[in-house]
Amino acid sequence: MSTPSPAAPVSPVVLDVWCELQCPDCHTALTDLAALRARYGDRLDVRLRHFPLEKHAHAYDAAQAAEEAFAQGKGWAYVEAVLARTEELGGRGQQLLLDVARELGLDAEEFDTALIDGRHMLIVDADQAEGKAIKVTGTPTYEIGGQLLDASKDQSGVRTRIEEIADRLLAEQNG
Repeated sequence: MSTPSPAAPVSPVVLDVWCELQCPDCHTALTDLAALRARYGDRLDVRLRHFPLEKHAHAYDAAQAAEEAFAQGKGWAYVEAVLARTEELGGRGQQLLLDVARELGLDAEEFDTALIDGRHMLIVDADQAEGKAIKVTGTPTYEIGGQLLDASKDQSGVRTRIEEIADRLLAEQNG
């Protein structure tokens, strides 16, 4: 008598979010990301990918600061807090990035050092280069299952499209 084999573990579907922390549209996209996380839980791996735009003076520093927040264990909380203050970031720059770190109980001195020594520049540069290579032109842009969904000009319907793709990919895993 054979025993049934256990179901293969389901790998999470990866959703890359090409984002810029001085982008008001990326702040709006947080609502969709929260809904996607609530629906899929650990079956969806939402990954922040940096795509700082030249038109925003503090976007590159903000991307580096976000990486420091991830290194300190509060990456998404930091990203959400900075995105809630995109206009203020435009005026206050690095000081706002350090203030948000303090507000979240992170080591702001380490943030300051990270921005000076550029320890996270390679991650930001690699994300931006990959984004350009796959034809990301604005933020937010999503990549899931090999499909690029540009929401930089219009976010309507994007979450539904992501759900359709995620559902299909998860169903394919279950055979």
